[in-house]
Amino acid sequence: MQTLKIHSSIGDSTIYVGESFKNVAKYIPNTKVAIITDSTVKKLYGHSFPHAEVVITLEPGEAHKTIQSLDVIFEHLVEHEFDRSSFILAIGGGIVCDIAGFAASIFMRGIAFGFISTTLLSQVDASVGGKNGVNFRGYKNMIGSFNLPSFVICDPNMLTSLGNENILCGMGEVVKHGAIAYASLFEYIENNIEQVKARNPEVFARFVHDSVVIKSNIVNKDAKEKGERRKLNFGHTFAHAFEKIQKIPHGMAVSIGMVIAAKISEKRGLLAHSEVERLINLLQALSMPTEINLLPEELFSVLKRDKKREGEAIHFVMLTAIGTSVVEKISLSELNRIIYDLY
Repeated sequence: MQTLKIHSSIGDSTIYVGESFKNVAKYIPNTKVAIITDSTVKKLYGHSFPHAEVVITLEPGEAHKTIQSLDVIFEHLVEHEFDRSSFILAIGGGIVCDIAGFAASIFMRGIAFGFISTTLLSQVDASVGGKNGVNFRGYKNMIGSFNLPSFVICDPNMLTSLGNENILCGMGEVVKHGAIAYASLFEYIENNIEQVKARNPEVFARFVHDSVVIKSNIVNKDAKEKGERRKLNFGHTFAHAFEKIQKIPHGMAVSIGMVIAAKISEKRGLLAHSEVERLINLLQALSMPTEINLLPEELFSVLKRDKKREGEAIHFVMLTAIGTSVVEKISLSELNRIIYDLY
């Protein structure tokens, strides 16, 4: 097991990479506990859940990442007389962790919480870093908070139950981390495509560890996304629009979004064409999508509502090389022209 620490302006968190989720009881405080999970995870692992006052089971999927799910959670917490000394344990993927973290952050103005991340996407990204929230009318994470869990357990054995699409969704974020900040991770993925397809546990352990190191280093510097942390949004401006319009999974949307961001980087003279091709080739080798057909006006209508917007511009992440990234403001008018050039 490897232990990684986050010490930031929004609090402290400990990530246990390689720890068994069955050992979670030793990390939970001696108080009243609510477990928040979804029906899929409960079916797989419910028999091994630690003792809790109540287990709140949500329906899986992005469609349930809503204010209505918060209402269900609060109803249970009030019914079981939870107070500010209580604890919430989320057991699930990114959606469950996002909802549970936000619920814990605002219930009675905030109670402590922890995560057991059950998917590759949540282990490498969603559960690490303190972003919590729900969607609003299809717009991604429009309502949320910055608040760190007390701990995150990343148990590699839980990844064995995942389907191929779920693995690929996580790989989108792993590729992103290599592209923005760690060229050697990107190269490691390129050299281990067959091992990814074979679900080699040692390879996935490297993905989780390196991703958590990259993200925790960035969050330690910039917890509330005022500067360096914006780099973690590489590919996400377009990805969130694709998710809203075509309802495609997050990691697949990020894959396409990264390609578009790389092409914009090239168009602005920041990135060599060979590096754009290198990114596309890796994503295609992983059987991930690299293009999508949409109406330009529909895409721009969603993009201009992105939460990274500031006035008449959006903070946009671009590459200068594989492993190096920058954040620049792109005006909405320029972004609109880019969309029409692309589509």
